[in-house]
Amino acid sequence: MKEKSTFTIKQTAKRTGISEDTIRYYEKIALLPRIERKDNGHRVYRQEDIDAIHLISCLKKTGMPLEEMRTFMAVSADADPAEYPELVEQLRSHRENIASQIASLQQIVDFIDMKLEEGKYRRDCSTDIIAEPKQKSVSPVQMSYFSVSPSIKAANSPTIEK
Repeated sequence: MKEKSTFTIKQTAKRTGISEDTIRYYEKIALLPRIERKDNGHRVYRQEDIDAIHLISCLKKTGMPLEEMRTFMAVSADADPAEYPELVEQLRSHRENIASQIASLQQIVDFIDMKLEEGKYRRDCSTDIIAEPKQKSVSPVQMSYFSVSPSIKAANSPTIEK
């Protein structure tokens, strides 16, 4: 039988990209299970621990609070998700929130692209009448996220002198 590899905290930090202090903190708040220790007190990490740290890192990148992660970390990696419908629902809800954030950010990127294509970032301060920018097809849904107040509309509409 092959002996399982073990790692020091320094090696674990290097493999995961997570600082040693953060790894210790995750253990302190019981996000990670108690790590085995050598006789001299040094922590000994296994591949399963490194996998758990990677999972924590992934969940953290999604914006999931550490307290919510604890429920996921308490479930075995080999567990059948059907046995934990509340966790499945929580993860689906979290996924929907992330998808919504992505859609919102994409609308902002599209808006910035439109402004860059127009070549104007803000209205010129001169008193000359500015030519209308080339119109780009933008859906009402896209523009609904960038509503313009009536005072800005009035300031940007051309005036007709009598």
